Amino acid sequence: MKVTDIDIHRVTLEYDEDRAYELIHYHDMTQRTIYVVRTDSGLLGLGESASPESQDVLDQYIGSNPFDWVGDETSLGLGTAMYDLMGKAAGVPAYKLFGQKHRSWVPVAAWTVSTHPDRMARAVQAYAEQGHTWMKFHLSPFENVIDQTEAMQKVAPKGFRIHYDFTMHGTEDHMPALLDRLSEYEIAGCFEDPLPGEDIDGYIELRQRSRLPIVLHHFPTAATYEIFRRPADAYMLGHARIGDAARRAGLFAASDSPFMLQNTGSDITRAMTVHMMAAFPSANFHFVSATEVSRQRFVTEPLHPVNGFIRVPEKPGLGIELDMKEVERLEGLELRPKPIFIIVSKFDNGAILYTRPDPKNPHFMVRPDWSRTLMPMSFAAPLRSDYWDDDGSDEFNAMMARIEREGAVLEASG
Repeated sequence: MKVTDIDIHRVTLEYDEDRAYELIHYHDMTQRTIYVVRTDSGLLGLGESASPESQDVLDQYIGSNPFDWVGDETSLGLGTAMYDLMGKAAGVPAYKLFGQKHRSWVPVAAWTVSTHPDRMARAVQAYAEQGHTWMKFHLSPFENVIDQTEAMQKVAPKGFRIHYDFTMHGTEDHMPALLDRLSEYEIAGCFEDPLPGEDIDGYIELRQRSRLPIVLHHFPTAATYEIFRRPADAYMLGHARIGDAARRAGLFAASDSPFMLQNTGSDITRAMTVHMMAAFPSANFHFVSATEVSRQRFVTEPLHPVNGFIRVPEKPGLGIELDMKEVERLEGLELRPKPIFIIVSKFDNGAILYTRPDPKNPHFMVRPDWSRTLMPMSFAAPLRSDYWDDDGSDEFNAMMARIEREGAVLEASG
């Protein structure tokens, strides 16, 4: 069996209507690249990535045998298609290409971004109705995490938990005190990256005193020796290529350490992640694919959660098939332009902070300190934020001009 051709479909996805307002002000995750890999045997393999791979990368796969790509470390998206093909050729589900199946149901978490407490509460309600029992979000210093947590707890069904991602700190908060405070809420579930990744000694100390699990994502030595020092209760691999993920899975298993995968994308990515999580011995912490943030599903049998778990497919390969009619429709959609807006943060004492995202920093909403110096910020500051979208008014243009000159505008009440 040889790969003869790779069809590339660039599709535009629309955010779920309930999450769209906050998501379009944070991330551009609405375009995906779908690969349909053709072979001389007639089998088709499915893969997916955010941006298309270069022609140089595509050429490495064309003419090759899919089985040449066991443990692929070149492309996660095309590697996914190779595993789909290998499973179909062998007549087995993709997880069997990694070894024994360790679980038939894989834990999954929903994902969203930080926003007004009322909208966070609506996200919890919506995801709980969809079958989720966990929701992950990145904290932002433009919202008060205590207010958010209280709002979410009021509406959350019993057993629903929040995965807090601190994006390696970046604020003036005393982290042990903030984690202690959050731990008082029943809805609080775990804390990801509350410290800079290189502070392994700090993680060891924080883990010893934290009442809830600490999750480490950003490793100083790529998840090697530090794992055996046990700085965290669980670990995350984000968008790791297949071979790299398999090696790290061995380390996590050797140290009896729970871990999770975070590979964001559509149902193709979700399916591959489910197969990997099923086969990796200690991958028993909820994975994240963010598939649920998109309104459209372009496979014939989407993988939906039931009580926080997704059933591992047993059909050959990934166990999913494209809905080509829907793919063709999505190829025809135009990408929505990213809005131009000002962040308006109102403090309880009446003061107002005006700032704008930095186009050079895609993580500005969670780590504004990576772009330019604002005043010291906190995840628990007494404030709430709204987006002032460009309305063409003189007032908007004047404020944007001030921000361009001053970096940020802070005005007293009255």
